[in-house]
Amino acid sequence: MSKKPAPQSHRSPKRPEKGAPKNTRPSLPASAFLPTTRAEADARGWGQLDFVYVSGDAYVDHPSFGSAIITRVLESHGYKVGFIAQPDWNDPESIAVFGEPRLGFLVSAGNMDSMVNHYTVNKKRRHDDAYTPGGKGGARPNHAAVVYSNLIRRTFKETPIILGGIEASLRRLAHYDYWSDSLKRSILLDSGADLISYGMGERSIVEIADALAAGLSVSDLTFIDGTVFRTRSLEHVVDYEMLPSWEEVSGDKRAFAESFATQYRASDPVCGSRLVEAYPHGVYVVQNPPAAPLTQNEMDAVYRLPYARTWHPSYDEAGGVPALSEVKFSLTSCRGCFGECAFCALTFHQGRIVTGRSHESLLDEARVMTADPEFKGYIHDVGGPTANFRGPACAKQRTRGACTDRRCLGTKPCPAMKADHRDYAGLLSKLRKLPGVKKVFVRSGIRFDYVMADPDPDRTFLRELVEHHVSGQLRVAPEHVSDTVLAAMGKPPRAVYDAFCDAFEEINHETGKKQFVVPYLMSSHPGSTLAEAIELAEYVRDMGFNPEQVQDFYPTPSTISTCMYYTGLDPLTMEPIYVPKTPHEKALQRALIQYRNPDNYDLVREALTKAGRTDLIGWDKQCLIRPIRPKKRDADGGATKGKGRGNKGRASSSNGKNAKGRASSERSRGAGGATPKSQRQGKPPKANGRKGGIRKGR
Repeated sequence: MSKKPAPQSHRSPKRPEKGAPKNTRPSLPASAFLPTTRAEADARGWGQLDFVYVSGDAYVDHPSFGSAIITRVLESHGYKVGFIAQPDWNDPESIAVFGEPRLGFLVSAGNMDSMVNHYTVNKKRRHDDAYTPGGKGGARPNHAAVVYSNLIRRTFKETPIILGGIEASLRRLAHYDYWSDSLKRSILLDSGADLISYGMGERSIVEIADALAAGLSVSDLTFIDGTVFRTRSLEHVVDYEMLPSWEEVSGDKRAFAESFATQYRASDPVCGSRLVEAYPHGVYVVQNPPAAPLTQNEMDAVYRLPYARTWHPSYDEAGGVPALSEVKFSLTSCRGCFGECAFCALTFHQGRIVTGRSHESLLDEARVMTADPEFKGYIHDVGGPTANFRGPACAKQRTRGACTDRRCLGTKPCPAMKADHRDYAGLLSKLRKLPGVKKVFVRSGIRFDYVMADPDPDRTFLRELVEHHVSGQLRVAPEHVSDTVLAAMGKPPRAVYDAFCDAFEEINHETGKKQFVVPYLMSSHPGSTLAEAIELAEYVRDMGFNPEQVQDFYPTPSTISTCMYYTGLDPLTMEPIYVPKTPHEKALQRALIQYRNPDNYDLVREALTKAGRTDLIGWDKQCLIRPIRPKKRDADGGATKGKGRGNKGRASSSNGKNAKGRASSERSRGAGGATPKSQRQGKPPKANGRKGGIRKGR
């Protein structure tokens, strides 16, 4: 089933951006939504429903929520759908609100994997949940898709159950589960469900519905692309590739890496093959090829459906659903991603072929936004998995699929890739000219390497971005600065990021603006030894800022990086790769990025000593820490306040304020500006210089 891209697949869940609406109160009655109670169904004159959708998220009828898209798509095809949000998994009556549906139950854990939703990378329980009314945690179980499905099966013995959403999609075959540190079987087996609709599910869910409505048994639905089914016989399964069996992958990490590589290469809808995974007792799990991506016209039709565009009014008293604030005044302009970051599951979930919505569709949705009484004139984002992708990487992908033996971007752009921002720049220009629109921001990830690959000598798109679509800070994701780690991540070399920062700063200087690049950084990714972690720490030093939070690599299901983490092998090359796995080593690498925090002093000293880099312990400007433990927290991470490297008034302290006590403008990760060449050559940065790091508080 469909789901909006989830940048949090490898990061902690995003919190609402500054300036995003808070607790936006809906103005629509319950009748504007699909039924959530028996009384609401009766009010429509509905007796038995066709489908009941069970979700781990609260009910928000907005196209950024996969549950809203799937239910509205089914409604548009004439099916009667009821919605059960966050049922009590200990009470069978909670999923029997509408009785037994005529065709089946649709089950999703929600817009996030329930384990990522519940736990930090350190496996500590989160206390909040942006997808729950009032933001309170604990409204869904661990492994929610499995628990809900088992509850339904105990209550309704024969009713078809179809799993969808990100949790089911990324666990559709044998997978590594970080939270139990073990392999798990296909979620289809543990859940007792009949089918999985994986990826973006508009096509497959309609085919499933039509087949069931025509009288076919769910056990006969073995022919639908974008689905996974189980069987005890392969007699009627044709043109398949046999993966290593469950016994093989659970007993041999190399076999698991080989299996994952095969799955990854089969994730293209044009050239992807049918896969079979054998389990004990004569059970087979069969993954059909991915469904074809929607065409532009089909995507436009999906986004024209009559969404209420807010949460169900039953949540008003709790203050609404916080996750809506991220997306209420944002536009999803595309699907798919050919960026292929190793730590991201989007390739496995959405595929590499990008489809963009038409300008007309996006302008129509923006006009609907401007009519909202709470719209203040600001469109918060226009993007998707990657904001500046609007179509396939090359013409070949439309007919022959994405290449299985090369990346479009990666460490070096493919010569066949067409880097062209004219369509996206034109779209942004049209949006900002709409009546009632004051500003259009771009807050989805910008692939800076794609920007730099654009042959336009005038850098028209980057100039448009700087002049019109940045609010002081442009967040991009170099993730690291070591070329060794970047290669493992599938990211471009550091030199590309440096060139982008220089170009961004040059255009800012020409236009008289003072805007800064804010890098997302990640610690402990496979390939990173202490040496690479120290290289990143030195880069942070030269940038002159203190990240308030650092994202430790999070091994979520079905990513290349997670396979590396579990097996110690790069599944695409089968070459060994170093993996920082112990909690202590991960803490050392994370502490290095935040070396200015006095609480990290012992960890940083231990890391530098272990790596033979005691030259970075001393009083010199290039040293990370002082020879003696700091006595109190300060802005320089070791020296007495006001002394040391001359970053007074600029480096952010751990309490979120700068050295002058003003509130820092930065949130979860701190901020840094574009790095001047002098800084990259080892010279200390000028305090709040032309390319300076954090802007002073105002």
